[in-house]
Order: sequence, then structure tokens, then C-alpha cells
Amino acid sequence: MEGTRQKTADASTPFHKVLLFLERSSARRDITKLVYSGSLAFFLLIVITPAIAGIVAQLLTLPSLTLGQDVYARMQSAVVWSFVIGLTVSSLDILAGIPLAWLIVRRPSHLTTILDSLADIPFLIPTVALGFSILEFWSGPTGISQIFGSGSLVSPGTLLIMLLHFAFSFPVIVRVMVGEFLNYRETYEVAARTLGASAFTAVRTVTIPILRPGVLAAFLLALARSLSETGATIVVAGAFENGVVFIRNARDAGLSAAVAIASLVLIVASLLVFAAIKIIAPRFRVAPLKVWPSLEKKLSSRIGVGSRNAGSLIVFLIFVLLPCLFIAFPAAESVAAGILGEALAGMGPWGKFWSSMLLSYGVALLATSVNIVFGLPVAVMIARNRFSTRMTRIVDALVDLPIIVPSLALGVSLSFFWSNIGALPEFWVLVLAHTTITYPYFVRAMAASIQGIALELEEAARTLGATPLRVFRKITLPLTRYSLLSGAILVFTRSVDETGATTAVSKVLKTAPVLLVDWIRGTVQVTPEERALGVGFLVLTSFLALVALRLIALRKPKGRS
Repeated sequence: MEGTRQKTADASTPFHKVLLFLERSSARRDITKLVYSGSLAFFLLIVITPAIAGIVAQLLTLPSLTLGQDVYARMQSAVVWSFVIGLTVSSLDILAGIPLAWLIVRRPSHLTTILDSLADIPFLIPTVALGFSILEFWSGPTGISQIFGSGSLVSPGTLLIMLLHFAFSFPVIVRVMVGEFLNYRETYEVAARTLGASAFTAVRTVTIPILRPGVLAAFLLALARSLSETGATIVVAGAFENGVVFIRNARDAGLSAAVAIASLVLIVASLLVFAAIKIIAPRFRVAPLKVWPSLEKKLSSRIGVGSRNAGSLIVFLIFVLLPCLFIAFPAAESVAAGILGEALAGMGPWGKFWSSMLLSYGVALLATSVNIVFGLPVAVMIARNRFSTRMTRIVDALVDLPIIVPSLALGVSLSFFWSNIGALPEFWVLVLAHTTITYPYFVRAMAASIQGIALELEEAARTLGATPLRVFRKITLPLTRYSLLSGAILVFTRSVDETGATTAVSKVLKTAPVLLVDWIRGTVQVTPEERALGVGFLVLTSFLALVALRLIALRKPKGRS
């Protein structure tokens, strides 16, 4: 009786009255269509249109599009180098990442469980902090150079950029392929083994070809990460220029035409390369059918497997894990130097640092909230084909645009677009830019999760009289709760980490990663200890925020056991 009274009292609260009104309204077809149309309009007008129209409008309004021969040569070389580095690093990621993913899945133990967790460490570190860590590890006097007795083992430039891009894109391959191997049924592989094929031959000619879509997806994600990364690349580039570094340098030099043209070239080239890979790659055979029995039998032996596993672990340890964790040493030294008190008190450069941290997390929270509100209906539309099949396919393809296009080039287009709209405050331009950059992460996570729910569950609830909103609240949302929170975590961390688009759209406001790039490059005069401690603070706060979000995701809803 008491519980019934409590429910009756709860139902009379303003919140429940509003919820009841919304549930009843969702039963009206025109209201439902308005929600989907509004979210679709937001996607097309706020996310997609500025990403393309801004750069085109700027090119049409520039008084001159001519570039000096030197500037043109620099731009051409920079764009080419972007794809050379991206394609090379992504290929190396595949070669080194697949064996490690295989080891994690096919050799389950406490050690591989720990290894699986360690593979995610680069995801936890903001890329500008990762760039600083790798710079100190490979080029700093206190890094690996001490072992070889040299001041700098790898100088800033092309090779250091490749080492950086390998470190932060390698976990993408591992994480995607671990999922693919876990979902893969070994039926055909076992059949090949029973017919006399060695383990290596069976995997090479059966397993990998079956998992080709997953391999291709992992490769494209790694390539997108390499092409888009700005802040960390600037930190380790030195005098070398790839596409994003050239755009940053041209912007600092006031070369508006060069910035616009290079951004458009990078956008178009990225779209063409990704389209070509998606079209051509499925037509190529992943592995030749020719078999070398003697060699492949040796590779399948205990010594061969042990050597492969050891090689994968060594590559992961030396080129990914140690360079990523090295940041702990300079950060600890800066604390020992006694500047922690000054930092916490906001003295000297620390006042602006804490303001930039507050800005970073404020923008990330707003971008995450906007993406949830406007991205969720689009995810449902894609998963449940709410509009025509053609429209759904178009939207499904356009959602990936902010991931494919390098974030700095995208930011340049967004900056041109929103600066011509009117007196929109820079803060809100920054929020809209981060919303655009992070939009695909939430929509993709939710669309995939909703597609995995049997449509019959929702239809059964509807036949029992439940309104669309009630079906979503009581069935769809509980089943996709973790995906929703995972998507929100991806959006939040990506926003906090974003440097390229932030640099392009913001002239006065500086988020923490942008400020730290200035500290590391010497644009703002700080001591090495202050620089290391600032990077350490960003890593620590990002880690704590991620842990808090994961705890929320793991918390059980009330009323559920």
C-alpha cells in the first residue's frame, strides 16, 4: 500500500507530468516526424554544411588565389607527406597490431588480460601530452638517448612524426581486431586444419580473408587518426611540414589563400583516398592462395609462434608503451622541484593554464550534451531506417565526414563559415566546432547498438499500447545504456583532446591542449618543469574524468539487480 502511494505521489510531480505529456505526444506521427526532421536538419545545417561551405565561400571571396612558387611547393610537399606517413604508419599498424590482437584473444591468461588493458593506455593520454612524452623519450637528453650516449636519438621531423603516429594509432588496430577475433567463429579455420593446413596457413588463407571488412575498417580508422592529428604532430615536427603543420604555419604567417587552398586540397584528397580504398580494397585478395608448406609449418611451430609473440610484445613495449608512459618521469621531477604549490595557487602562467582547463572541460560537456540530444534521433533513424532507404544511406555516409577529414582543415572551413554568419561569440563557435568533430563518435556507437536489438521487442511493446517514447525509455535505452555512455565518453575525451579545429576557430580563447602546444614550442616562455607539470595535470585530470565516466557507466540503474 505504501509503495502504491509513493508511486502515485511520484506520478504527480512536475517531472512526471512533463514526461507523461511527452510520451503521449510521441504517439502523434507529426510530432515524431518533427523530432527526426529537426535532428536531421541540425546534422545537415550545423554539422555538414559548415564543414564544406565555409572553405568554398572563403575561396570565392579571396581577392587572389595565387600562391608564390615557394609556398605552392611547400603545400604540395606537405599534402603528399601527410598521405605517405599516414599510409605507411597504418600499414605498419596492421602488421604489428594483428599478431598482438591474436595473442590477446587466442592465449587467454592473466598476462594477456593485463596486456589487453595496457593496449588502451594511449587512449587515456591526450595526444598533445603523448607528443610531449614521445619527444622527451626519443629526443630528450633524459630519454632513451642516455643508453646510446647521444643527446638525441631521433631528432624532431619525419621519423619522429611516424613514431608518434604509430604509438597513438596502434591501439586502434588492436582494439578493433580484438573485437573481430572475439566475434569470429572458428568453424572454417578448424575445417582447414583438419584437412592438413598448418595453423599459420589456415589463419592466412581463411581467417584473415573472412575478417577482411574488419581489417579494412581498422586500417581506415588508423589512417584517419594519422591524417587528423594536429597538436602532437606540431610538437614533434620541428622544421618538417605535413599537411596540418603547413596549414598551421601558413595561418600564423597570415597566408589566407594558402590556408584555404591547402585545407580544400586536404579535404578533397582525404575523401578521394578513403573512397578509393573502400572501393578497391574489397576487390583485392588479402592473402595469396599459394602455400609454402615448409616455411608455414615452421611459422606454426612452437618456436615460430613464440618468436611472433615475442616480436609483437617487443614492438608494443618499445614503440608504444614506454614512450607513452615516459611522461611520468618529467612530471614527477617537476613536482620534486617544488613548483606544485605555485601551480595550485595559480601564480605566474598557471592562472591562464587553469582557465584553459576549465574552458576545455566546459566545451567538452556542452559538445557531449548537444551530440546526445541531436545525435540520438539520427542514430535511431539510421538503425531503424525511419526515412527512405536512399536518405538513410546518404546520412549514413555523411556521418563519417568529420572523421575522414583532417580536423585542422575541417576547423578552417568551420572558422570561415561561422565568421561570416554574424556576431557569434567565439566560445559558441568553439562549441559548435567540437560538436562537429565529435558528432560521428556518438552516432556511430548508438546506431550500431540499436541495430543489435531485435526489432520484434520494440514492435511487441507497441502492440501492447506503449508509445514510441515509452518503448525507447523502457526497452531501447536500457539495452543500449552502456553504448550511450561509451559514446558520450568517446565524445568527451575527443573534445578535451582536440587541438586542430580549436586552433583554427579560436583566436582569443585557448583550451588546455592548445596552450600546452604553445608552452612546448616556446611560444609562451615557461620553464621545463612548468611545461612538464602542465602536461602531467592534463593527463591526470583526463584520467580522473574518464574513470568517473566509466564508474557512471558501470553503475546499475535503480530497481535493477
